[in-house]
Amino acid sequence: MAPPKKSKSKKTKKNSKKLNKTKTASVAPTDPKSGESDWWDSFWAKNSSIPGGLIPSNEDEAFKYFFRVSKKTFEYICSLVREDLVSRPPSGLINIEGRLLSVEKQVAIALRRLASGESQVSVGIAFGVGQSTVSQVTWRFIEALEERAKHHLKWPDSSRMEEIKSSFEALFGLPSCCGAIDATHIIMTLPAVQTSDDWCDQENNYSMLVQGIVDHKMRFIDIVTGWPGGMDVSRLLKFSGFLKLCEAGQRLNGNMRTLAEGVKLREYIVGGAGYPLLQWLITPYENNGLSASMSDFCAMHEAARSLAVKAFLQLKGGWRILNKVMWRPDKRKLPSVILVCCLLHNIIIDSGDQLHPDVALSGHHDSGYGEQFCKQVDPIGKTMREKLDRHLQHNKEIAAEK
Repeated sequence: MAPPKKSKSKKTKKNSKKLNKTKTASVAPTDPKSGESDWWDSFWAKNSSIPGGLIPSNEDEAFKYFFRVSKKTFEYICSLVREDLVSRPPSGLINIEGRLLSVEKQVAIALRRLASGESQVSVGIAFGVGQSTVSQVTWRFIEALEERAKHHLKWPDSSRMEEIKSSFEALFGLPSCCGAIDATHIIMTLPAVQTSDDWCDQENNYSMLVQGIVDHKMRFIDIVTGWPGGMDVSRLLKFSGFLKLCEAGQRLNGNMRTLAEGVKLREYIVGGAGYPLLQWLITPYENNGLSASMSDFCAMHEAARSLAVKAFLQLKGGWRILNKVMWRPDKRKLPSVILVCCLLHNIIIDSGDQLHPDVALSGHHDSGYGEQFCKQVDPIGKTMREKLDRHLQHNKEIAAEK
């Protein structure tokens, strides 16, 4: 099985050596401002009249439609990867007019490939470059951003976590909640020599699983991927580094909260019925014979948990390469593609950008997959859920008296 890809992306020694070797081999790095500077004018002239009616007539909105980010955020992304893209040997990065590709055009090619999920041939035609150039540029961009944008996807420090907990309580009435967890499948077509039961999921698709934890802004604060889609989400959690950190007391280990009723509550996240009920992972009650207070709790819980569902809808809708069937992907590289798309998702939020309204998926990010159920119940987790249930009921009674 492939190892998990955690939120704190670590490049292998091999990749690091390769990067360093490439940098030292570049005797004459290109000028960051050299090459083709009018790439957007050329791209817009060629692609503004594509039939379908979805492309905005306003250039700024069209830019965001094609590349998912505003021009200002695009410039920021270019600043993150510029040094790496400039220091690479320029061979093979010449367009059909004999000009060296600028950093901006390289970033635009990579973003368009990730955003549209279109073939390398189609993306190349849109930019006037060859298929191999799209392939090289996209992978170089992924390597660079994976390393340079790590600060956009990390577990929150104590101060940031207090903000997250306060927001979850204000929005959903859930005190000490630190996030919502969910998982999704990235569907693949694998060569016959690579197919196996491990990668074949319950819907008979070959897929790779992605587990994500999001905050109140639907930012990813932890990502695990690289595992075969044949396992269920509870098993993915079991093998993830996140569970091990929680069990070791290194995650969800903040100060206990004393509720108005006098009971103490630890930090936790919320997840769907496919996850085990643990002292730090609260799942809903089974949907049969519920009391009124239990139903109220499940409604609050589902509202909070849905943030993770919505985050994956935006992730797979914004970066369509993840929502299309990946054609014979390199399973060693695919976790990096997934992680970079999560980084871009967070950069959009951190920059104050808004996705174009036609981008996000509707429905569910795992359309066609049946809901899984996990019967594992930790007694302490059960007590935690009962405390939260009573707390919500207590607050409801106080509100009714006012």
